[in-house]
Amino acid sequence: MPEVFINGPVGRIESRYTHNINHNSPSILLLHAHPGHGGNMNNHLSVKLHKNFSDLGFSSLRFNFRGVGKSDGEHDGSEGELADSAIALDWIQNQNQSSDEYWICGISFGAWIGMQLLMRRPEITKFILIGPPAGKYDFNFLAPCPASGIILSGDKDSLIDHSILSSLVKKLNSQNNIIVKHEIIKGSNHFFTNHENSVQQKINNYIKS
Repeated sequence: MPEVFINGPVGRIESRYTHNINHNSPSILLLHAHPGHGGNMNNHLSVKLHKNFSDLGFSSLRFNFRGVGKSDGEHDGSEGELADSAIALDWIQNQNQSSDEYWICGISFGAWIGMQLLMRRPEITKFILIGPPAGKYDFNFLAPCPASGIILSGDKDSLIDHSILSSLVKKLNSQNNIIVKHEIIKGSNHFFTNHENSVQQKINNYIKS
C-alpha cells in the first residue's frame, strides 16, 4: 500500500493506495472515523478493509482527513472533510478512468461524510456504511438516496440511536429500485472491537452476491 500525498483544498492529504491492474476493475474510497475518537486511516479496521477490498479486485484508496496524521489543515467537522473526500474521489477516478463502478465505504463519522459525497457525485454506484452515527448526525439529506448499499451496526453500540437507524433503513428501502441491506453484528460496540472479521465477512458476502 504505497504512500501517496494528494493535493487537497488546504494542502496535502496523506493517503495509501493499492491499484488493480485490470482496466475496468471497481474502485473504492474509504473514509475513517472521527479523529476526536481516535479515527484515522491506520486504524485496524480501516487497514483490514483496505487490504480486503484490494484482495477482492478493487483499486482502493484510504486517506487521513485534514489535520490527521500527515494531512495538512485542521479538523473541520463537516464541509472541510467533505471537500477532502471529493478531492480524493477525483484522484482515484483519474487513476481508474475505466472503472465500471465507484464505491464509498465510510466508518462512523466517515459514513456521514461519505453519504453527503454520494448525494453530490452520481458516479458513486454503491455504498458501505459501518456504524453510521444515526442520532448524533442528521441523515435526512438522503431524500432520495441515489444508490443501493449495505449498513452494518453493532447491537451493543451505545453511541447511536438504533431506532433512528432502523427508521432510516426503512425509509431508504421505500424508494423505487433502491435496496439497502442492514446487517447487525451481535455483541459488537460502535468500533467493532474484536468483531472486525465479522464486518469483513458480511461485506464480502454482500459484494459477492
